[in-house]
Formats: sequence, C-alpha cells, structure tokens
Amino acid sequence: MMMMEMKTLLLLQLQLGVCVSLPPPSSVSISSFNMQHTLSFLPSLESPTHCRYAVQTVRLSRRKSWRSVAACSELMAGQTCNLTLVFKDPFESYLARVKAYTSSQTSNWTQSAHFQPLTDTVFGPPGLTVSGCGNCLLLHLTVPASGGLKQQLQLRDLYRSLEFQVKRTRDGAQYLMSVPFSEQVVISYLQTGVEYCVSVRVSGLLTSTSSLFSQPHCAFTSPPSPLDKSVLLVLGLTGALCALCLFLSGLVIYRGGRSFRRCSLLSALSSLLLRQDRGRPRVSSQTSSTQLHKDDSLT
Repeated sequence: MMMMEMKTLLLLQLQLGVCVSLPPPSSVSISSFNMQHTLSFLPSLESPTHCRYAVQTVRLSRRKSWRSVAACSELMAGQTCNLTLVFKDPFESYLARVKAYTSSQTSNWTQSAHFQPLTDTVFGPPGLTVSGCGNCLLLHLTVPASGGLKQQLQLRDLYRSLEFQVKRTRDGAQYLMSVPFSEQVVISYLQTGVEYCVSVRVSGLLTSTSSLFSQPHCAFTSPPSPLDKSVLLVLGLTGALCALCLFLSGLVIYRGGRSFRRCSLLSALSSLLLRQDRGRPRVSSQTSSTQLHKDDSLT
C-alpha cells in the first residue's frame, strides 16, 4: 500500500514537471505609435529553439476572461504581436500576457503593464508641405496613412490641435503658434522674400498624449510679382527724373540769381556815375574857343 502511494506521488510529480517545466518569457511590453499597438517580449535563454509563444488579452473594465489572440498564438522568438485590431477602444485599459510552450511543455504566463491606447500612444508628425504666398506661408498637412483609411479617420478624430515652430533662416528668430487641427493652415504677417523653416506636431484629445515634431520644411515667402517689379522700376525712374529736374531748376535759379545780382550791381554803379557827372560844371565848346583865342592874343 505504501509502495502504491509512492508510485502515485511520483507519477503526479512527473506530470506536473511535464506540464510546467519551461521558463517563462520576460520583458513583456506594449508600444504604440500613431495608434498602432505592438507587443514584444524576450524569450528565456534556457528555452529551446523550437519553442512557440502565445498571447492573450483582457479588458480591465469588464475583466471577464482572458481571450487568446489568434494571430499571435504561434509566435517564434524575436517576433512581435500586432494588437491594433484588438485594442479598439482608445479610452479603454487593457492587459496582455505571454507564455512559452512546446508539444509537451509549457511555461507560466508573463503579464504586461496596464495599457491605454490614447494616453500610451505617441503621435508622429503629420505630412507637411510649405509654399510661399506673398507675405505668408501656406501649409498643407496630411494624416499618416500607415494603417489604412480607417486608421487615418481615427487619427483625424483624435487630433485636437497643431503646434508650429516657425524659424526665420536669416537670423534664427523663431516663435511658436498653436491652431485647431486643419489640413490647410496659413501663417500670415511674414516678411516678403525671406526664407522660413516650419516644424509641426499634433496634440491629442488628452494632454498626457506624447507627440513628436517633424523635420523642418523650408520655403521662401513669395518675392514681388513681375508687375510689382515693373511698377517699382517706373516709380524709381520717375523719382530719379524728378530729383534731376529739381537739381537743374535749382542750378538755373542759382545762376540766375547770380546774374541778377551782377546786373543790379552794374546798374547801381551806372546810376552813381551818372549822378556824379550831373553834379560837375559843364563848359560849352564856344566858350572854350573864345577863351583860347584870348589866351593866344595875350601871348
């Protein structure tokens, strides 16, 4: 009887050793970028190379039972599990877990931390093109299309606002501006013919959501149009001609003034001489001849 019990206990231990004998995976984590959720893990160094891994998830608000992810039931070491279609509600909290198994062995489950799609995702920058429009910049934005049309619509619904970093290339002056999300934005009151570089990022419905700035996109505000250039040229020539006319007029007036002053001086001198001549006694030609005759007689 004692021998029978020992055999039964040994068989039970062997069965337990066969059922739970593999080391569990480690570092189970969920990362998310633009609402694309990916589970990753590290296999144990002691796990055999032919070992497979299975993934299960649960919604914390319901907490009914763990559900297996069919697309992630036979993962190999180094593979990841896409949970985007499983974590559909962006405001819900989820858990995930992973175990290793073979045809005759299995491991304990290793669980991830709590995950909420909207707060734990990272919003990448939208697509951006920049063009000049006079004294402004015209920005066209596009939603990332990595997850298809449905994913684009979801991201557009989750975007709250846009934040722009505008930098003037000439001297490095920059400022930040925030506007509600739109696929077309105009940045006004800029200098004409100057290059500006613009970076953009989005903010989500919750302030705790992280986001990344895009690489700078640079463009010149539009230079003056050809019509404006011709008008400026005509105005410049007209101004130069007016300045020349004023200069010549001034020169003529200056020289005329000098001539007028010279003539006035000559006139004054002539008048003075005439007055002096009028004041002297005059001798007629007849008197002069008589006087000369007398002088000759006396002689």
